[in-house]
Amino acid sequence: MATKRDSIWKSLDWMTVLLYLILVICGWFSVCGASYDFADHTFFDFATRAGKQFVWIVCSFGLGFVLLMLDDRFYDTFAYFIYAGLVVLLVVTIFVAPDTKGSHSWLILGPVSLQPAEFAKFATALALAKIMSNYGFVLHSWRGAFQVGCIILVPMLLIILQQETGSALVYLSFLLMLYREGMSGMVLLAGLCAVVYFIVGIRLGDVPIGNSSMGTFVALSLMLTLALGFVWVQGKRWAAVRVPAYVVGVLWLVSLMVWRLWPAFNPVWTVWILLACVLGWLLWRLVGTRQRVYALSALFTVCSIGFFYSSDYVFHEVLQPHQQIRIRVVLGMESDPAGAGYNVAQSKIAIGSGGVSGKGFLNGTQTKLKYVPEQDTDFIFCTVGEEQGFIGSTFVLLIYAAMLLRLLIVAERQPTVFGRVYGYSVLSIFFFHLTINIGMVLGLMPVIGIPLPFFSYGGSSLWGFTLLLFIFLRIDAGRKSKANM
Repeated sequence: MATKRDSIWKSLDWMTVLLYLILVICGWFSVCGASYDFADHTFFDFATRAGKQFVWIVCSFGLGFVLLMLDDRFYDTFAYFIYAGLVVLLVVTIFVAPDTKGSHSWLILGPVSLQPAEFAKFATALALAKIMSNYGFVLHSWRGAFQVGCIILVPMLLIILQQETGSALVYLSFLLMLYREGMSGMVLLAGLCAVVYFIVGIRLGDVPIGNSSMGTFVALSLMLTLALGFVWVQGKRWAAVRVPAYVVGVLWLVSLMVWRLWPAFNPVWTVWILLACVLGWLLWRLVGTRQRVYALSALFTVCSIGFFYSSDYVFHEVLQPHQQIRIRVVLGMESDPAGAGYNVAQSKIAIGSGGVSGKGFLNGTQTKLKYVPEQDTDFIFCTVGEEQGFIGSTFVLLIYAAMLLRLLIVAERQPTVFGRVYGYSVLSIFFFHLTINIGMVLGLMPVIGIPLPFFSYGGSSLWGFTLLLFIFLRIDAGRKSKANM
C-alpha cells in the first residue's frame, strides 16, 4: 500500500495542483476584498464571508486529499451510481428547497446551504466518460447519440425546474468534449447559427424593411448562404452549386436595389422565393444523385426556418421578464442603468476605476461601498479589476489560461477513453464558466448567474470545482498502470 501511495504522489500532476492553489488563494483574497466591512476585526471570523470561505477552502483541501487516496478504478466502477444519486438529489431539491431569490436549488442543512446543481456536473462527466468508454460504443450511431443526450439532458432539465437557468446552460459545454470525441462540427455550427438567428431576430426585429422586418431579411439571407455553402464545404462540390449561387446572388442584389428605389417593395418575399427554389433544387439533386449532403442541407435549412420563427415566441413567452431585459440591455436595445443593467454598469465602473495598477487591497471604493450587487459571488472579478487593476486582472486571466492549457495537455495524454472523456469534460466546464462569467462582468454577455471557478464565494461552487479537478488528477495519476496493461 505504501508503494502504491508513493507512486500516486510521484505521478500526480503537481503543475495543475500549483495552479489550483494559486487560484484558490487569490480567490480568497478577492472574497476578503469584496466582503470586507470596516467593522470586521479579522478575516478568519466565521461570522464573516471571508472566514466562511476560509473554512470552505480548508475543507476543499481535505476533500482533494480524500479524492486522491481513492483508487482511480473507483470512479469508473461507481460512475453510474454517483450519477443516479445526484439525479435523485436534484429531484428531491425541487420539492424541499426553499425559495431563494426566485430559485429552488439550495438545500438548507442547519447552518450550511448546499447547491446540488454544482455537484451534478462532475457526476454527469463521470457518467459520460463511463458510457463512452464502453466496448462497442459509437457516438455517431442513433443509440450512442440518444444515450449521451439523455445523460446530459436529465440533470439539465431538472436544474431548469429549480429555476436555475444559468447552471443548466453549463451543460451545453459538454458539446465541446463531444466534438473532440468525433461529433460532427455541424452540431456546433447549428448551435452557433441558433444564437445568430436569435440575436438577429430580436435585435433587428423592430427595424422595418418593406412591410416586414430587417431581422427576417437578414436571417433568411443567412439561411440561403448556408444552404448552398453546406453543399460546397461538406460535399466539396463547387461545380454543383456554382450556377445556383450566381443566380441567387444576382437576384438577391437586384431585390435590394429595387427596394432602395421603391421603398414599398418587400425584398423578404424575394428571399422567400429564392429559399423555396434552393430547397427544391436540393431535393431534386438528392433524388438524382442519392447523395446525403443534399438531404442534410435541406434538413438544416428547414430546421433553421423553424427555429427562427419560434425564437420570437421563446423570447416573449418562455423567458422571464428580467431575462428579456438582460438580453435587451446586452444587445443595446435598452439602457436601464438603474434596473437590469445596474449590476453590469457598476461592475464596469469598478473595473475601469482600477486603472493600470489598481487601488490596492481593501481600497476599492465601489466594492467597499457595496455598489456592485453579488460582488463576492458572480461579479467577483470586478473586485480584482478595481483593487488590482489591469495588471492584476491580466495575471488572473493568465493563470486561468495556464490552467486550461494544462488540462488540455493532461487530457490528451490519457491512455483510456474514460480518462480522456472525463478530462475534456472538466476542461469544457471550466472554459464555459470562465468565458461566460468574465463576459457578463464586462457586459459582453447576458447575466445568467454562474460562478467564477475558485474565486466566487460559496462552498458548493468551490467543492464542485474541486471534485471535478481532483477526480481528474487521480485518474491521471493512475495512467501509467493502465498504459502497461
